[in-house]
Amino acid sequence: MISIFWKEVNSFFSSLIGYVVIGIFLLMLGLMLWVFPDTSILSYNYASLDQLFEIAPIIFLFLIPAITMRTFSEENQNGTIELLITKPLTELNVIMGKFFACLFLVLLALLPTLIFYFSVYQLGSPKGNLDQGSIFGSYIGLFLLSAVFVAIGVFASSISNNQIVSFLLSLFISFCVYTGFEFISKVPVFVGKIDDLISQFGIQYHYESISRGILDSRDVIYFLTVTIFFCVLTKLMLEKRNW
Repeated sequence: MISIFWKEVNSFFSSLIGYVVIGIFLLMLGLMLWVFPDTSILSYNYASLDQLFEIAPIIFLFLIPAITMRTFSEENQNGTIELLITKPLTELNVIMGKFFACLFLVLLALLPTLIFYFSVYQLGSPKGNLDQGSIFGSYIGLFLLSAVFVAIGVFASSISNNQIVSFLLSLFISFCVYTGFEFISKVPVFVGKIDDLISQFGIQYHYESISRGILDSRDVIYFLTVTIFFCVLTKLMLEKRNW
């Protein structure tokens, strides 16, 4: 699994794709947080990183599929997936190696956002007047959200040999799992009855819960369950190809 991990990381940064994807992510965040007046931190009268944690999941919907789209699609397209599977590695080793490599790349993209935290920390009046618990919880929520999106992206990549198709499929599934249940819960027939129950099936509900600074075990279990679910689906897809 370690060899697969480093192979994926080195492959990602051996071309400009890795740097371009991370660069675009940070550029978009920077523009929205400091330049565009509707979302700029400078337009508010108090120091807060709420905008960062509201915008980041939307950008992740596009960023993470771009990272994961080549994990298995490229292997299938080049015909190297059979060689990979016949090595002394199980399907689970291969999946976990690629999964953690993609998650590591997302974390690398998130690390520079600590500069935004430091900047807002300095802008506080008095200095450091921030809701530390909410920010800490929101970063944990972003990490767990990233794990789910990566698992979905790896699964989508295992379905198709075409990287563009994998990207679009990952984007579609991630969007549906993130906001789909929230939209369904607002259908008039469900409002006031089971709307809260339906919304709990979606990622957005649990992400917003963690972002309040309260680390609930139910939210963590939800993210882990969805991540494992898509990793198992990926394993089934690989086994199906072997059959």
